[in-house]
Amino acid sequence: MRQGKVYYKEHLAGILTETDEGEYVFQYDGQYVNEHPDDFISFTMPVTDKPYTEKRLFSFFEGLIPEGWLLDIASENWKINKNDRMGLLLACCRNCIGAVSVEPLVKEDGT
Repeated sequence: MRQGKVYYKEHLAGILTETDEGEYVFQYDGQYVNEHPDDFISFTMPVTDKPYTEKRLFSFFEGLIPEGWLLDIASENWKINKNDRMGLLLACCRNCIGAVSVEPLVKEDGT
């Protein structure tokens, strides 16, 4: 299981999880839901306390991953398979253009 913290501007918006079964879950943070109910990360993902679940990486997050020659550079430098979309998202999207960024969620045991 891999997870990433999703930020909207400087606020923690929620957690994106790739489960061991290969499903993807995005859950808005409870505090974010209460304090920023109108600041959705995507029109397709309005702020709610219910989780969003998909069999593939959500198209919004897919759109944050580099393409073309920049994807080639990222894949080669970080030794990440181009089909590992979650791995690329966690490696490349800490400082995205726009209001949303994603950074790896590191557990207390360092994994």
